[in-house]
Amino acid sequence: MLSPTATVFEFFLVPLAVIVIYHDVRYRRIPNLFCLATLISGVTLNFALGGIHGGLSSIGGCVLAFILMFILHVFGAMGAGDVKLFAAIGSVIGAHLVLPTFVVVVLTGGLLALASTLRSGVFVTTMHRVLEIFVGLLPGWQMPKFSVPADRRLTIPYGAAITIGAIIAIAIFHP
Repeated sequence: MLSPTATVFEFFLVPLAVIVIYHDVRYRRIPNLFCLATLISGVTLNFALGGIHGGLSSIGGCVLAFILMFILHVFGAMGAGDVKLFAAIGSVIGAHLVLPTFVVVVLTGGLLALASTLRSGVFVTTMHRVLEIFVGLLPGWQMPKFSVPADRRLTIPYGAAITIGAIIAIAIFHP
């Protein structure tokens, strides 16, 4: 059974997930307005429910979530909208849930990527590129740079993984 705080967060994140998934799948963009509204709401909710400690946890969650996703963005694995969205969700869930949520989001994204590559028939090519990335992490090897495919069916709307992963993580990890 979810705590009252977790229930409030779930009621807040489920409609956000529906809106973000729609926009990310349809337009491959996550509007800044959604991220900003989520950030402000997250800080406000945490401050209202947890006082100064809740507000600071919210800001810390935003910063930590931003850093984690920004690292992936630097390597070309995430778009800027995904970084901003996860930072905004970090403000909702607080600093203590960012790392477990990040793990759940990565696993959810992996499942989404697997389904997408199987559906589009590019599984072997994708696995070859993943291998190239891992080899690029080795000392003396260069990290490959891949261009974003023009065919949107070959990209992953990661906003869906972020929002669904956050909902799952709150249900699992929130006291």
